[in-house]
Amino acid sequence: MNGQARSGAVLSVDLDALAANYRTLSTMAGPGRCAAVVKADAYGLGAGPVARRLTEEGCDTFFVATLGEGLALRAMLADDVGIFVLNGIPPGAETEAVKANLVPVVNTMGAIERWRREARRQGAPLDAAVQVDSGMTRLGLSKEDVLTIAGNPDLLSGIRPVLFMSHLACADEPSSPANMAQLKAFRGLRSLFPQIPASLANSSGIFLGREYGFNLARPGAALYGINPVPGADNPMRPVVSLKARVLQVREVGEGVSVGYGHRYRATRDRRLAVISIGYADGWMRHVDLGAIHGKKCLPLAGRVSMDSITVDASGIPPDRLREGDQLDLINGRQTVDAVAAAAGTIGYEVLCGLGQRIAREYVHSHGN
Repeated sequence: MNGQARSGAVLSVDLDALAANYRTLSTMAGPGRCAAVVKADAYGLGAGPVARRLTEEGCDTFFVATLGEGLALRAMLADDVGIFVLNGIPPGAETEAVKANLVPVVNTMGAIERWRREARRQGAPLDAAVQVDSGMTRLGLSKEDVLTIAGNPDLLSGIRPVLFMSHLACADEPSSPANMAQLKAFRGLRSLFPQIPASLANSSGIFLGREYGFNLARPGAALYGINPVPGADNPMRPVVSLKARVLQVREVGEGVSVGYGHRYRATRDRRLAVISIGYADGWMRHVDLGAIHGKKCLPLAGRVSMDSITVDASGIPPDRLREGDQLDLINGRQTVDAVAAAAGTIGYEVLCGLGQRIAREYVHSHGN
């Protein structure tokens, strides 16, 4: 029995659409290069299959969040593929990172000193990306730290900086003055280290203009079909679709209540379909969306349960919807961004939240 048969729902990942999105982003990021962010298991899509397909498109640089993610990805990719660890290397794990040819993103003076000590132990310079805070106030060296290093280059002795980077806070809001403020701040800090390749643009940052591109762009969500320009047409191809199996079709009469809390009450005779997905699979409890059958939207009937949802399928003839059929929850019509809007969140959380009970399959649309 294959994984799909064992699961109540299947997430399909179109690797050709993923590759097409990478090509689009690479063109927009030019003349700089384009990396790929595959943290959180490639936003839930599967870091191994995603990264391998992107390497076929020429991507040779990937970003993960943690050491564990980096070690897992290294086992899947060739040694000459660059893997950067955004959260840096935990104290005491530096030697393990060196053995796996992982490059830390150093963002504190302490992290710099620990990596310097490791370089001394190794007897050779070690690559690192230097992250600065340009206005997001999350991770990164402060302006004072950067000025201190610029005034005392020995603080980087033993470290070979291969990237000077920061992260945009408001890139998905093109009119926000924070974008230009961060660009100016980043340029000012980078001017102290002009010889180091620079990176600022994330997915949405690529769409702010070429001045944000520098030497390396770091898209993540846009690769996976999430709209990088909210409020405008999505320039990316859809990459994922989600289907769930029908567990039961039943007829109920007027006045019958459905689900926890009896939130739904039939106003007339209804045909209901119970579908095998719930909040234990990452289908959030407050998603007020049903399913898609062909071109018809089947509204939610009652609350999302742990292992199932119920939809009103009254508009579907009995012979067109049966136990074992599959209904669409994410597709070209009901997109990841639409599901996110219905849940009051963002597409990132929708994808990252889809659990491991959902089977993954990898397909090829062969689209250009």
